[in-house]
Amino acid sequence: MTNRHTSAAGPPPRADEPEDVPLEFAAFCELHRPRYLSYARVWLTEHADAAIAVQQAFAEIAVQWRELLTSPNPTALSWQILRGTVAEHTRQAAAAETDHHPADDDLAILHYVVGLAAPEIADVIGTDTASVAGRLRRTMLREASGW
Repeated sequence: MTNRHTSAAGPPPRADEPEDVPLEFAAFCELHRPRYLSYARVWLTEHADAAIAVQQAFAEIAVQWRELLTSPNPTALSWQILRGTVAEHTRQAAAAETDHHPADDDLAILHYVVGLAAPEIADVIGTDTASVAGRLRRTMLREASGW
């Protein structure tokens, strides 16, 4: 029989993260990693490529972490870092704008492909639920009018 109270150690650190990261950054990574990976996997079909892109995004977020925390919306800025990193990996960073905003495509991906509800999307990208719901509705209407 083991005594669960004798071990003071928590879960081991992930192999891809340094051990001395701030607790709030580790929590941020744990919260957002699954959603970030799901998003990256839409653009990068190889799971390893998606994982590398997300890890690179988290590395950049770690570098900017203290600055991000002093910004009005750290989650939104972190999302932009992820989007930029994934775009670099897919070589679509310079895609031409059309009659819709590429960020609206991201919302559609997070909703229809990843399966997140509007409040979850708002949490991931750092905005309010009403904005997400309105943009999703606009995207759906725009697509339906093209059928």
